[in-house]
Amino acid sequence: MDPLIITCLGLLGLLAVFDLYVGVSNDAVNFVNSAVGSRTAPFYVIMAVASAGVLAGATFSSGMMEIAKSGVLVPSQFTFTEVLIIFSAVMVTDVLLLNVFNSLGLPTSTTVSIVFELLGGTMALACLKVWTNELPITDLALYVNSAKALSMIMAILVSVVVAFVAGLVVQFVMRLLFTFNYARAYRILGGLFGALCMTAIVYFLVMKGAKGASFMTPEMLEWLKTNNDPILLAVFGISFLLMQGAILLKNANIFPVVILAGTFSLAFGFAGNALVNFVGVPLAALDAWHIFSAAEGADPSSFMMGQLAEPTTASSMWLLLSGVVMVGTLWISKKARRVIITSVKLSSSSRGGKEQFGSSLPARVLVRTTLHASNMIQQFLPASLLRGLGSRYVPRQYKPGEIELPFDEIRATVNLVLAAALIASATSLKLPLSTTYVTFMVAMGSSLADGAWDRESAVYRVSGVLTVISGWFLTAFSAATACGIVTILFLWGGTWLMIAGMVVAWALLVKANFFTKEEGLDLDDGREISEGNRDAIFTKLEAAVQTNVRKSLEIAAGGIEGLLKQDVHSIRRLKSEALKLFDKATEQRGEYYTMSTNANAPKADRDARNFYYRACTNMKEVAHELRDQIGVSENYVANSHSAMTGSMAANLGKLAHLLRTMDPAMKPDECRRVHELIDEAQNEYLAQFSQEKISLRKSELFLGKLIFTREMLNRFSMVKFLLAGLEEQREEGLYQAESNRAKKQAGAASS
Repeated sequence: MDPLIITCLGLLGLLAVFDLYVGVSNDAVNFVNSAVGSRTAPFYVIMAVASAGVLAGATFSSGMMEIAKSGVLVPSQFTFTEVLIIFSAVMVTDVLLLNVFNSLGLPTSTTVSIVFELLGGTMALACLKVWTNELPITDLALYVNSAKALSMIMAILVSVVVAFVAGLVVQFVMRLLFTFNYARAYRILGGLFGALCMTAIVYFLVMKGAKGASFMTPEMLEWLKTNNDPILLAVFGISFLLMQGAILLKNANIFPVVILAGTFSLAFGFAGNALVNFVGVPLAALDAWHIFSAAEGADPSSFMMGQLAEPTTASSMWLLLSGVVMVGTLWISKKARRVIITSVKLSSSSRGGKEQFGSSLPARVLVRTTLHASNMIQQFLPASLLRGLGSRYVPRQYKPGEIELPFDEIRATVNLVLAAALIASATSLKLPLSTTYVTFMVAMGSSLADGAWDRESAVYRVSGVLTVISGWFLTAFSAATACGIVTILFLWGGTWLMIAGMVVAWALLVKANFFTKEEGLDLDDGREISEGNRDAIFTKLEAAVQTNVRKSLEIAAGGIEGLLKQDVHSIRRLKSEALKLFDKATEQRGEYYTMSTNANAPKADRDARNFYYRACTNMKEVAHELRDQIGVSENYVANSHSAMTGSMAANLGKLAHLLRTMDPAMKPDECRRVHELIDEAQNEYLAQFSQEKISLRKSELFLGKLIFTREMLNRFSMVKFLLAGLEEQREEGLYQAESNRAKKQAGAASS
């Protein structure tokens, strides 16, 4: 028993654990984003249901393991050593590639990555064998299971179109039936809709998804097939009676039940279909080793692996352990939450928030073309039909204190049921359908049908979708290319290089996932509709101003100190903090539009809203200028320009000290001292400039710091003035209200 081979197998097992971790971090979006976006239940409940689905689905994935063994490569054409090289290269490439996408917050297809990695590694080794043996190029077909590989790739590509169209059509029909204000339609159609969803979930969960389970006997499968119709009719009937009864008698909301059931089924389908992407290759390597070990005295470099193509059943223990790792990842991975946020925001119907993706030329052209086509179609449709369709799409009006969610429960249900149906169908056919493709495109189709991509956000949403889709194609190309290169390197370097490569990959993953600080991420994407009265606005603005002023002063002081120390790393960190501050200020100003609007509101409330907008605008402008200033400092230091010297350095140091110790209340005497220091620094700069040669770049940076600081204090003084004015009005209102109350009480007592 070769200890090097045992070491390789052990490292493959460790990489399988990390592949599960990084893969689930990316694919968690597939089955929890609908429940998270609709806020149908607390996050821990959603995660618990998804965890149960993953554990159950993991045991149903045995039949999919054949894909890793013989779905792409032809084992009979490769030796044990060559197979081990391909599998090792695939795992190293896969874990590193997926980790990169997770860090970027982009969902990608783990199915595409594993299929094209197997294809790239196999083709690289096959090309080398054909070239060294001087065989015709047509012999490459002997090494690759081209028919199976082509069917898998075609299934993935077709699923994109099918998922998008299905999501678009079904959601359009559902919205016409229920509208956004679906309380009335819900009492009539809720039970029927819920029963159909539950029946579809059970059908695709049990009837289709159970075929590949390791514990399913032929007798059990035959019984399910024979009793298919009675089981479905029973599920539909019982579901309808229970749900419609709960709606009519208890006025219950059945959507959480359906959505959580859909989350379970989609997690089940994901684990059953995608588990092969993470552990299929290591288990295939283990099977190869068992076959090789059974042949006593065999040479690993000449022993052919034809037996690897024979069908086997994966151990339920390995499948269950894989499910446990996947569940653990769901709960601890912050990168999973980053990917979830990307998907939820792309399908969100909320207005006025910060778009995650910018605009792009293809998106602009596509949106403009679609608008022209839509205008032409509308000219041929009856006006009554257009009015009728428009009446079904009247947005829901939210009340103060309510949460404006990314999307409602109707769309969440459609997303889950459709995606679960498509994935479970592919699992039953042993096709490694991309769960990411399916769930993402269903969500995009349903969001388009829901009018989430209006003219204010369409370009940004389309850009985001194009970015994600291009990432998928990039995955295919980079996975095949990288795995091919790694395969050749492992073949050239032998077992020692394979071990070294896997150790390096393992170390990089440990560092990236457990020793790199991740910022806290908020999955709570909904926006609360704020009270539009004066008191509520004052409370909100007071808290925002206190935090913003304090943080701005800290960043401004730190930026100056980093410039004086020539510390580019601290400057870059502060630049990131300034960007976050700008985003926060933008979000706070955007809350102006979520405040309860009432044309008949008292003048004091309307004035308070205007105060709020003006104050937030000033804070946003400060954050914007602060970000730009820190960016200038970053470029200056990164380009190794000369450091500040003489009075310029001394005065900047004094300025940083005053800003860092300054009271966020913006006391007049402290502001006066800063202004006096700025005046003094400008005069001393002129004196220094007359005595020594100072570059234009250094002068611009120095004077820019002074001008920005003066402008920042002026804007913050205005913010404090506005806040004080609002507080004065509020106190006058409270005094007037208390006076009126006292007069009424006195009148009542005298009477």
